[in-house]
Amino acid sequence: MKNLSLILVLVTMVAISCTNKSGTEKSNPFLAEFDTPFQVPPFDKIDTTHFIPAFKAGIEQEKAEIEAIINNPEEPNFENTIVPFDQTGEILRRARVFYTLNGANTNPALQRIARELSPLMSAHYNEINMNQQLFQKIKAVYDKREELGLDQEQLRVVEKYYQDFERNGAALPEEQREELKKINEELSMLSLRFGENELAETNDFKLVIDNEEDLVGLPEGVITGAVEAAKQHDMEGKWVFTLHKPSWIPFITYSPKRELREKIYKAMYNRGNNNNDHDNKDIIKQTIKLRDRKAELLGFDNYAEYVIANNMAKTPENVYDFLLKVWNPALEVAKSERDAMQKIINKEGGNFDLESWDWWYYAEKLRKQKYNLDEEELKPYFSLDNVREGIFHVSNKLYGLQFEERTDIPVYHEEVKTYEVKEADGSHLAILYIDSHPRPGKGGGAWCGAMRSGAYVDGEKVYPIVYIVTNFTRPTGDKPALLTFDETLTFFHEFGHALHNFFADGHYRRTSRDVPRDYVELPSQIMEHWAAEPEVLKEYAKHYETGEAIPDELIEKIKNSGHFNQGFATVEYVAAALLDMDWHTTENTDQIDVNKFEENAMDNIGLIDEIIPRYKSTYFGHIFDGGYSAGYYVYLWAEQLDSDAFNAFKESGDLFNQELAAKFRKYCLAENSLGDGMEQYLKFRGQEPSIDALLENRGLK
Repeated sequence: MKNLSLILVLVTMVAISCTNKSGTEKSNPFLAEFDTPFQVPPFDKIDTTHFIPAFKAGIEQEKAEIEAIINNPEEPNFENTIVPFDQTGEILRRARVFYTLNGANTNPALQRIARELSPLMSAHYNEINMNQQLFQKIKAVYDKREELGLDQEQLRVVEKYYQDFERNGAALPEEQREELKKINEELSMLSLRFGENELAETNDFKLVIDNEEDLVGLPEGVITGAVEAAKQHDMEGKWVFTLHKPSWIPFITYSPKRELREKIYKAMYNRGNNNNDHDNKDIIKQTIKLRDRKAELLGFDNYAEYVIANNMAKTPENVYDFLLKVWNPALEVAKSERDAMQKIINKEGGNFDLESWDWWYYAEKLRKQKYNLDEEELKPYFSLDNVREGIFHVSNKLYGLQFEERTDIPVYHEEVKTYEVKEADGSHLAILYIDSHPRPGKGGGAWCGAMRSGAYVDGEKVYPIVYIVTNFTRPTGDKPALLTFDETLTFFHEFGHALHNFFADGHYRRTSRDVPRDYVELPSQIMEHWAAEPEVLKEYAKHYETGEAIPDELIEKIKNSGHFNQGFATVEYVAAALLDMDWHTTENTDQIDVNKFEENAMDNIGLIDEIIPRYKSTYFGHIFDGGYSAGYYVYLWAEQLDSDAFNAFKESGDLFNQELAAKFRKYCLAENSLGDGMEQYLKFRGQEPSIDALLENRGLK
C-alpha cells in the first residue's frame, strides 16, 4: 500500500506543470529538490502559476505518506509511526516560500493565491490533525512511550505530537470535530482578510505637502525621503509622508505643525476603523467569537486559557498578575513624563493640553533639554551597513560565526542581500537573506523567519535558510540608509531570532526549534543588550562620512538617556498586552462593539488620555493576523529572562565570555527541544530570573 501511494504521488507530480503567458510548458520548480546553491528557493524561476499546483501536489504527497503510516500492519512504534510522520510533506515545505513572498513582497496575484490557499490548507491540516486512525497510532506509541527505550529528545517528540493532536481536537466526538474544522477554516480566512485590510489602509493614506513652509523642523534626511516618496507616487514637486514607520514617526517627532501631526497620527491609529471596505471591526468580532467557541470545544474557559496552558506563564491569571506588576510603576513614570512635557508647552505659551499626537514631539524636546541628545546627531554613526557589520562582529565574538556575502543566490527582490553563515572552523551553518526597506508590497514592522528550518533527514543535517525583513529608512540622495538607535536595536533583535534559527539542532522537525511562545523572544531580546555597550559601539558605530568611531560624549548621552521615556514605552506596550488579554478572556462574545470594548478595557486600567495602546484593535496584526493572540505579553515576559541572562555576561567581567556564550548556545538555543523553557534556562543560568531585573532594565525601580 505504501509503495502504491507513493507511486500515485509521483505520477501526480510528473503530471503537474505550469503554463506561461506564451502557452509554453514549464516545469514546476517546487516538485523536485531545488537545483540552486545550498538548495535555496529558485526565485528567478518561480512564477505565480507554480504555487497552487505545488500546494496541491504537496497535499497529495502528504496524504499518501500518512496513509502509508496508517496502513502499516506492524505494531506502532517510534520508528514506523513517529519518524515517518515527522518527515511528511516535503513538497509543502518547499512551497511554503509563498508565505515569505506574500509577507515581504506581495501583489494582487499573490493575494488572490493566498485567499485560495487559506481554505485549502486549513482543510488539509484539519484532516491530518483530526485523523482518527493516525491519532490512534500516535496514541499507541504515547501510551507505551516509557517502555520503548527512547532517549530524552525522542520521548519529547512523542509527547509533543500527542499533545498537538489533543489540542487540535482529535479526541473530540465526531460532531465537535467537524465543528472545529469549520471554525479553523473560518479563522484562517479572517486572519488573511485582516492582514490585507491593514496593508491596504497603510498604503492608502498619504500626507501630501505642497507648501515648503510646512516642512520646517524636519531633518534633511526626512525631507529627502518625502521627495523620494513623492516621486514614487508621481507627485514630483511635492513631499509625501506615509504610514510606514520611517515616515510617520520622524514627522510627528520633529514637525512643529501640530495640525499636521494630528492628521497623520490619527490616520495611523484609525487604520481598519474607517467604516470602509478595509474596516476590520466585523472581522475582530467574528474572530473573537470563533476563538471563544474553539476554546470551549477543547475544554477551556476561554481562548487565553487555551493558549497560555502551553506557555511558561501557564494561566491567564499569572499573565495579568505579571503585567500589572509592571503597569503600576510604569504608569506613575509616564505621568511624570507627561507633566514635564506639559511644562514645556506652557513655558512656550502653548494654549493647549498635551495630546497623544504631541507626545513624540515634546518627548524629543525634553530629551534635548535633559540630555542634550538629538537623534539626528546619532544617525550618521548608524548606517545600515555599519549596524549590520556590528551585528556580525558581536556574533563572531560570541560564537565564532563568519558571514560571506553571496551574489550567486537568487533573491525575491533586487534590494535583498544574501549571506552564507559559517562556523568558526569555516563549515557551512546557514543562508541568511536580509530585506531592509519599506515598499508597498511589504507588511509593516520587522520579523525573522525561515524558508527552511534546520533538521535532520536520514541522519543528514538539513541546514536552515533564514530571512530578516525590516522597514528601515531608505538611502536618500548621497546618504546611505541611516538608522535611528531604536531601529538599530530592532536589527539586533531580529538577528537574535536568526541566531536561534541557525543554532537550533533538534534531530526531529517537531522539536528542532520548539520553545514556549513566552520564551521565544529571549534569543532576540538578549542581543539588544550588546548594541548599546560602549565597547561594542566603538566597533560598529562609525560616522558614514569620516569613518570615525562614535565619540565618548555621545556614548555617554546614550547611556544617560537609556531610561528616558520608558514610562511611555512601557505603558503603551503593556496597554496593548492587556487589551489582547481582555479580548481573549471576555465572557460576552455575542454583542461586541469593538471601539467601546477597547475604550472600557483602557479605562479599567487607568490609561491616561495622552497615550494610546501601541496597537489599537483594528490594526493589531500580532493578535488578529499573527501568532501572538493571547500572547502579546511574551515580549515583556521574556525580558525577565534576557535581562537576567545578560547580567551573567556583565557579572563575569567579559561581554564576550566564551564559556557563557557556549552554554547559552547549547542550552537555550541548540538543545531547546530537550526541556521546558525554564528547565533549559536553568541549565544555562542556574537561577530563576526575577521581575526586579526587568524593572531595573527599564528604569522603573
